[in-house]
Amino acid sequence: MYFPILRGRQFELLALRECVNKSLLSNKIIPIVEPVKVSSTYTKTVDSFIKAGKPIAVIRNPQVGSWIKDLKKESNTKIREQASEQLKDANVISSFYVTSKLDAHIKNAAKNGIPIDSLLLLCNNPEYLGNYEEVIGDRIPLYNVIPDKGDFRRRIRPNRVMCEDHFPKQTRNIDYSDIETEFFSSDHLYYADDGYKGFADYSVVGEEYSETGFAPYAVAIHIVYFDTKNILRIAHFVSDSNDDISDPARKFAEAVEKLVEWNKTMKLDTVGIREFEAAYRNKTYPGLGVVKKYSIMHHLELMSKYLDGVAI
Repeated sequence: MYFPILRGRQFELLALRECVNKSLLSNKIIPIVEPVKVSSTYTKTVDSFIKAGKPIAVIRNPQVGSWIKDLKKESNTKIREQASEQLKDANVISSFYVTSKLDAHIKNAAKNGIPIDSLLLLCNNPEYLGNYEEVIGDRIPLYNVIPDKGDFRRRIRPNRVMCEDHFPKQTRNIDYSDIETEFFSSDHLYYADDGYKGFADYSVVGEEYSETGFAPYAVAIHIVYFDTKNILRIAHFVSDSNDDISDPARKFAEAVEKLVEWNKTMKLDTVGIREFEAAYRNKTYPGLGVVKKYSIMHHLELMSKYLDGVAI
């Protein structure tokens, strides 16, 4: 099982929704969404999973963003009620980060008819391992998402999911110019042998979270692919006119041309790749958010085909 972790920003959510609506998502993939901003895009995305009968895990105590604070506002009453109702659906897996408030979260979930054996818990801070052991005891959550590190492996054993951030983050997009391709992950090959029920990552976005965006000097497109040994690698396609922040459409055209030329040899065929190729042919600029959406969609469809044994 693969558990891509995505923040609930607009284009991450749209990537998930389009994958579901276009039937691109394997039954062996359970996305984990950490809501960060109140929006109808979030509730529509969760609805798309419910209608398709696909599982989606929703983090109920997000650690970044303004979701919890903004959800309390009177102006967001409708979305708050919708989001609360969605958590009752069998396709929505209630999920919590393990923090000092774990006991309260689990008791509150139980009051609402959600037992511990249906919860997904994310424990990524060693400070709370003792708290996990004290609260959980000999009970077994549905999934325990943990880093592949000694203390976590030794102290959390049942239903473990290996979680690593594989995205090779650079300070600036232009820094990818000298890195055409690099290792991304082999977790999908070894997670079961290492005693895990599944593997998780932060797709081609990375774990780092920022509230605000900025106009980049360079446009970079990140595309994952399998090598001849089924190891995941990631290729970077970077614009050339990177002296200032002007003309992002030109920068995108330069980057996507490199992707299209590269793919003449690679022959990757996913909806995300076809969208990039269409933008190149039509000389259109979809915007940086959509560029991210296409890259995520490609990653999820590629992993779906791999997990379902479809020729890639």
